[in-house]
Amino acid sequence: MASHTVGKFVPETSPESVKQRAAIWRTFWVMFGITVIEFILAFAKGPFHINHLFVVIVFISLTLLKAFYIIAEFMHLRHEVKLLILSISLPVIFIIWFIISMLYEGNAVLMVR
Repeated sequence: MASHTVGKFVPETSPESVKQRAAIWRTFWVMFGITVIEFILAFAKGPFHINHLFVVIVFISLTLLKAFYIIAEFMHLRHEVKLLILSISLPVIFIIWFIISMLYEGNAVLMVR
């Protein structure tokens, strides 16, 4: 019979698994850091009378940063060919631009009426 370690946890210490664990922890700390910044800003907004527009812009920016980081890490887009990354990100950028421009133009039409 072969000698197996049934029921015992044997941590793998190969260089590949060490790299994977380091990448997971790096992802955790980046996401944790961005979230901490969001919480600090949310709780400091009232007592320090921070401009509401500034807070909204920072929240949207940090949310987009987290979304792109999640896409890059968990959907493995960071490791893909640059053309695939462009074919996914450019339409998203144009859709965001379209939404912003329609909101701006709609507001301009509303102000004229």
